[in-house]
Amino acid sequence: MNKDDVSIGMLLPSGNIVAEGQVRAMTPAGVTVHTTRLPLTGSSDAELQRMTESLEGAAGLLADARVDLIAFNCTAVSTYSSDADCKIADRITAATKTPAVTTAQALVAALLRFDCKRVVLVTPYLEPVTRREEAFLAHQGFDVIHSASYGINLNWDMAHEPPETWTRFVKAHRRPEADAYLLSCTAIRSAEVIDELEAVLQQPVITSNQALVWYCLHSLGIKRDVAGFGRLLRRDDQGPRGRPAR
Repeated sequence: MNKDDVSIGMLLPSGNIVAEGQVRAMTPAGVTVHTTRLPLTGSSDAELQRMTESLEGAAGLLADARVDLIAFNCTAVSTYSSDADCKIADRITAATKTPAVTTAQALVAALLRFDCKRVVLVTPYLEPVTRREEAFLAHQGFDVIHSASYGINLNWDMAHEPPETWTRFVKAHRRPEADAYLLSCTAIRSAEVIDELEAVLQQPVITSNQALVWYCLHSLGIKRDVAGFGRLLRRDDQGPRGRPAR
């Protein structure tokens, strides 16, 4: 098999109508993406925890397509606790014998790629979801110097906020001491604003779908620039690094 002729299987929240388009736009030629959904449309604790109940079965459907890697692409669920990301990836691999990654793992690796320590976290979420992601990042050794929640509950409503919403919201929470800005969530229209925000903020802007694509490509040994979606995908000559000192 050609190294660049690979396929990624992606597990998404059932209510997410944004991630597939963004991920496919960011993947280079020769990389195909196949998706399966898991039940999640809102942000309550019960809904987030319920998403992984049928994880093995859904991952098995992707394994039937003989994908090279399975990506669990939901930020809120994969950052739900300090070890949620590893547990989810381990369950997928155990069930399918296929390598697996999560959005949370990708975000951590992306921040490390730029040696970031001080992070501004901006999300569309309800406050408790943002707080859990903040705790997850702190556990990984990052200093979340500021966080902001937009207060949206449903994936559908997140998807229908225009990209300009996130441009304004991130700019409103600019912090001069930040090493990077993390615009979290796979369900928002963030891909269109990464380059603009980086030009204004003069720091890396990392989004959930962007980080996932970059991490999947590196996990598969594909090192190609993808223009139009920020520094992370343009400067992919180096892969993930070790964790920062805590």
